Amino acid sequence: MSGVVSAIWRYPVKSMLGEALEAVALGPGGLLGDRGYAIRDLDTGHVASVKHPRKWRRLLECRATFLTEPRADLPLPPIVVTLPDGRHLASDDPALPRALSDLFGRAVELVSRAEAPTREANRAPPDAEPDTEAIRVEPMGLAAPGTFFDYAPIHVLSTRSLRTVSDMAPTSQFSVARFRPNLVIDTTSTAPFPEFEWLGDTVRIGGADLRMIDPAPRCVATTLPQPGLGADPAVLRTIARCPPVASVTAAPGVPLPAALGGYATVTGSGTIRRGDPLRVVRPTTPGDRRPA
Repeated sequence: MSGVVSAIWRYPVKSMLGEALEAVALGPGGLLGDRGYAIRDLDTGHVASVKHPRKWRRLLECRATFLTEPRADLPLPPIVVTLPDGRHLASDDPALPRALSDLFGRAVELVSRAEAPTREANRAPPDAEPDTEAIRVEPMGLAAPGTFFDYAPIHVLSTRSLRTVSDMAPTSQFSVARFRPNLVIDTTSTAPFPEFEWLGDTVRIGGADLRMIDPAPRCVATTLPQPGLGADPAVLRTIARCPPVASVTAAPGVPLPAALGGYATVTGSGTIRRGDPLRVVRPTTPGDRRPA
């Protein structure tokens, strides 16, 4: 056994706060319902993402939850969005688009599908001043085409990795909430970043199999304020001090800087529960790993 699932998180709306789960079904698209919805900017057509903080940082003041549990054989169920002022508006309430447009100061709509979604992201270097911008338009879901994921459908983060970076910057808060993983893994591994040891491997959690396909590069979103957490540029700067990690899938062998946590795809559908063990079922040595 390489670890235990200590938390499961699903985010019904891209870049909004999500919901903690005790159990969830996993399919080819990840956790059922995860990033099933997104906010779309009616002016640009881009999906709203906190990777462009000047426009969208207030997404992290909103929370989305499903009214009923999603099912693989049915359309997505409606959600309820909790706004910063405490209002709870359902996805089918005509007041929701107006309320969101007022919140962001621009016309937006809630969408559940897009053929080739794009987003704007601030790619200023980690050591730049907080208000520095280098905005790029980027495709989404490269490992899960047509979705609202940043890259892949599953994001795995270990408590050991969080302890490693926390020890590097004790005055910063390396809360799980800053990194928005789906699965938080508690492990007794002595490796500073256990997820990187699993890259290229298949791991089994409960009834599901995942293939760990790449490290997860971090961005300005990890530094933003959200309920219970203040703005902290040192979070990203600390991660950027860690050694780069070689990509397995996106750019095999290319070192990716500022990575924390790992991306995965679902290779065997099933249900996972909090407390399930994580086991590496195809262990390899780094030299034997094959691009996914």
